[in-house]
Formats: sequence, structure tokens, C-alpha cells
Amino acid sequence: MDALLRLLMGPWTSYILWSLRQNGPMRFGAIRRAVEGVSAKVLTERLRMLEQTGVIFRDYRPHIPPEVLYGLTPRGRQLGPILDSLDALAPRWSAEDGRADSGGHGAREKRPAAGRIVAAPAGGRRRTPRAAAG
Repeated sequence: MDALLRLLMGPWTSYILWSLRQNGPMRFGAIRRAVEGVSAKVLTERLRMLEQTGVIFRDYRPHIPPEVLYGLTPRGRQLGPILDSLDALAPRWSAEDGRADSGGHGAREKRPAAGRIVAAPAGGRRRTPRAAAG
């Protein structure tokens, strides 16, 4: 479990996998456009890492100009139900956050900002508050 979670939590990894899941095999430029904010360097690193772990394939075709397609391998496709579950969960959480912002219903408490889903900023890193030393 640890190895799989480390693979998925890498910067931009879930976005890349989601794009390939939604669109099928894609060229580098198409992935870069689909994953807004990722740099060419980081995208290259992520694609290489995912290829080395057997989650995606790289299909090089020596045409003029050369064509390289990236897509999910059978192992990568096994992540489909997980990605689909996250896709179903995201709008529910977003709706709950919207209700909390507008006052919600009855005795429902407003959730703290720390419990919200926040998109990764450009550069792919999230800053999280550190717990105070006791």
C-alpha cells in the first residue's frame, strides 16, 4: 500500500493518470495542455517514472516529425475504478463545502478551511500547516 500511495502522491501524477484515463493515449503536448500548470520538465519526469513502474506505456513512432504517444498499461487501467471513485466524490465534497460557505442547513457546522479540497498551485506543491510542538 505504501509504495502505491507514494506513486500516486507524486506531483501531478494523479492529474496525468486522470487525463490518460479520460482521453486515451495522448501526445506529450496534449497531456501538457490537459494538465494545466505542469512544466515540461516535471511532466517529463512524471511520465518517465510512470513508465518505469509499468503504469503507462510510451509508444515512439519514427515518423517525420517523430510521434510519441503515452497511454495506460493494463496495470494503469487497474487504477480506473479508484480514479472514478475520486471523480464521484469530488462534486459531493464541493457541494458540501458550498453549503458550509452559505450557512448550510440547520445545526450543521461550518467546516474549517483545513478540511477543504484545494487544487495544487502551479509547481505542484501543496503547503500544509505543521502541528505545533507540544
